[in-house]
Amino acid sequence: MEWRQIQAARQILASETGAMVKDWGGRLPIVVAYANNYSVGMSSLATHTLYRLFNTPDDVVCERAFASLGPHPEDGDPPITIESQRPITDAAVVALTLSFEMDYFHALGMLRRSHIPTLAEERGDTDPLILMGGPAVSANPEPMAPIADAILIGEIEPVIDALLSVLRETWSGPRQEMLEALAEVPGMYVPLLYKGQTVSRQVLRQMDDFPTTTVIHSPQATFGDMHLIEISRGCGRGCRFCLAGYWYRPRREYSLDLLVEQARLGLQYREKIGLVASAVSDYSRIDELVTRLEAIGARISVSSLRISPLSEKLVQVLADSGSRSITLAPEAGSQRLRDVIHKGVSHDDVLRATEMAACYDFETLKLYFMLGLPGETDDDVREMIDLSIEVKSRFGRHVTVNTTPFVPKAHTPFQRVPMEPARVLDERARMLQRALRPKGIQFRSEPAKAAHAQAILSRGDRRVGRILAELERPSSSRLQRAMRKQGVKVGAFTGEIPATEPLPWAFIEDGLPDGLLAREWTRAQDAMGAVDDSGSRDGQCP
Repeated sequence: MEWRQIQAARQILASETGAMVKDWGGRLPIVVAYANNYSVGMSSLATHTLYRLFNTPDDVVCERAFASLGPHPEDGDPPITIESQRPITDAAVVALTLSFEMDYFHALGMLRRSHIPTLAEERGDTDPLILMGGPAVSANPEPMAPIADAILIGEIEPVIDALLSVLRETWSGPRQEMLEALAEVPGMYVPLLYKGQTVSRQVLRQMDDFPTTTVIHSPQATFGDMHLIEISRGCGRGCRFCLAGYWYRPRREYSLDLLVEQARLGLQYREKIGLVASAVSDYSRIDELVTRLEAIGARISVSSLRISPLSEKLVQVLADSGSRSITLAPEAGSQRLRDVIHKGVSHDDVLRATEMAACYDFETLKLYFMLGLPGETDDDVREMIDLSIEVKSRFGRHVTVNTTPFVPKAHTPFQRVPMEPARVLDERARMLQRALRPKGIQFRSEPAKAAHAQAILSRGDRRVGRILAELERPSSSRLQRAMRKQGVKVGAFTGEIPATEPLPWAFIEDGLPDGLLAREWTRAQDAMGAVDDSGSRDGQCP
């Protein structure tokens, strides 16, 4: 352990408000580990939620660790905790929260640098239990199944008491007994003991029982200037590409009075309140909420806006709160493709939202699109160009277009569809760049190769996990090279998954109505039309 790392952790701790420092004596020690850098990890409400839940009982001590304390997650130092600067191997449990597949590489790096065996089967009684959770790993746990000792499927709040009870009773005993006891906790998937049974996704029903807000205020967090509050969970719109819209069903909201009270408490630490949801503007009483927050002196920021309907009151409050930019996500350029993905947004909706943003003098308007959506053609990309140029002409100020490649996700209607080849995605990105930059529109695009790696992790099986665990320095390019070397076809996970082939995540009881995903895929095909450049799917998905 390097002195400079200890010093950095102590400086961070000194800058924070709200951290809990407990004596470890006689307490169950848990480390909440975020597989990215400190600034990113401290802007995730999952970090704050786990920290609060684990630290609530007096007989548990919970501390935080990150892939790095500096800007680079692949930092070579062994991770240590912020609170007492201990190595994570001192804990009985390392709880890794994984919201994004690409953080799997950082998670493996954390284990390797800590000298924790990367394969669960190789750990002994003196190694910490590696517990994983979060939407990415719980939707399809199989790529991390050889690595995790246990994976929570769904949300932790409904089972926190049962989980802590098991850990208290077993953490000082044989590892096998702990795994067997964990397998009895609802929603807990223990890969080494799995024998073909289903595992049910856990869902928090009474949202007000577990307020989800910032617990520790840190100036170094990405959103360190605000107090974050989750206002709802899930989404009722049903965009066919979106994991959050299906995995977090049913959509649930916190009560208005609770949110205002949480904001009142947060204003003791920050002037700005950050509202967090899949779509903040979908909150059923959004106008009343922002009016009451404004009345108690809060400035407001939001994680996302719905193009339609878009609350003018919310836009006005954002402008009054000093927001300089506003973000809209049409996702696709053509109406045909927006119908394919069930976006529920028209061309006129986009223009109305643009004009509203222009009226309130935002400096920048950001547009988000996806490239390579099922059924996409070059004509759809041309319509994306035309829409962006029209938005620029109506907004009149700075416009940025951001594109990300479509990646199929488990438990969505598009879970079996193929990704576009990287060369096609890159060429379409170049089409956009060539057309938009001369018009004064800034353009950014995520690399296609990285998106293909994300698809491997999103739809992979245990073969992928074992290859991951063997990599000395895990990365997307090394993973794909190692897969080819071992004869595991990359296309098995980036290409179409036939309807006759079992899905790696089929054992998860996700709570969706029977046949819903198949019906939505059929509707998507109908919206594509009989012929498109991506070829007929002939009912092969999902």
